[in-house]
Amino acid sequence: MTKITKKQKEAESKIDKSKTYSVADASALLKDVAYANFDESVDLAVRLNVDPRKANQMVRGVVTLPHGTGKDVKVLALVTPDKAKEAEEAGADYVGLDEYLEKIKGGWTDVDVIVTMPSVMGKLGPLGRVLGPRGLMPNPKTGTVTMDVAKAVSDVKAGKIDFKVDKTGIVHASVGKASFDADKIAGNARELLTTLVKLKPSVVKGTYIKSIHIATTMSPSIQIDTKRFTEQ
Repeated sequence: MTKITKKQKEAESKIDKSKTYSVADASALLKDVAYANFDESVDLAVRLNVDPRKANQMVRGVVTLPHGTGKDVKVLALVTPDKAKEAEEAGADYVGLDEYLEKIKGGWTDVDVIVTMPSVMGKLGPLGRVLGPRGLMPNPKTGTVTMDVAKAVSDVKAGKIDFKVDKTGIVHASVGKASFDADKIAGNARELLTTLVKLKPSVVKGTYIKSIHIATTMSPSIQIDTKRFTEQ
């Protein structure tokens, strides 16, 4: 059994496990219980009353966090030469096409997001086995397959993230860094939760959001009150 450190015990003692917190209170408390000596990610885990095995209950979407992710997101723009300058000016870290397709075939995936054009998607199909498991395959639903390459790149750089419910019915998403002010953490968390509410499948009856927990990479989790995000 893993031994609990003094810092972990101290963090645990500050959280009342018998109560649920508002987003604002949870975000403020999170600042107090983050103890790692690096800038931890702040993550939300939202358990939904859905069956992801059924297509009409799959919850997936995108959201632009108002205060960004706090991460330096590396973007690869797989575009034709006429779109290259547009992608570069929007802030893409890597821009090109065939040379990067060859690199990916060789196993290179040192990027966080890939943006491309509809006409290029055919070339990406054979790379599904490399890109799919890493969550890097561009998708029109997440805005990463588009003719407006500049907007797609700038949106990702500004804090746009995509999320998808996993097979256990939970949405995991990073909503900032422990170094963020509590108000910024709360603002990002609310934006994601509000977006999830809007995506409630019409076939789901009763309680949609079953539980919400927030934590940093190393901290214990804090349970958030679901009432505000429970719609009729």
